[in-house]
Amino acid sequence: MRKNQQGASYIGILIAIIGFAFLAKIAIAVWGPYWDDRVVDSQITELMQSSPANTAPSKFTSQMSQRLDMNNIRDLKFDEIAQVTNVEGLEVKKDYEIRKPFLLNIDLVLKFEKSFDQRSVQTK
Repeated sequence: MRKNQQGASYIGILIAIIGFAFLAKIAIAVWGPYWDDRVVDSQITELMQSSPANTAPSKFTSQMSQRLDMNNIRDLKFDEIAQVTNVEGLEVKKDYEIRKPFLLNIDLVLKFEKSFDQRSVQTK
């Protein structure tokens, strides 16, 4: 028998596989909500750029709901996740959280917050 063994043991390989599976499970659970949030942000920006400054908040909300539906985002209702005001141009404040079941009784909580101002969006 050799004095100095080299290489990984079966237990070391098993721990690496379990760690990789755990990280893959986290990535799969988190990817969907983050992707949906990016789509919501891009749709808000596009609609703000194309809308006139005197757009009613209710009209903006209904148009955003249609856009989210067209982009296959059916888990989020725009009027529940954002507040639209029109004082000196449209302002949208998005604030919501998503809870995803992860492992046994452990949940992942993802919080999304962002503000949009029509004047700053149109200058980009």
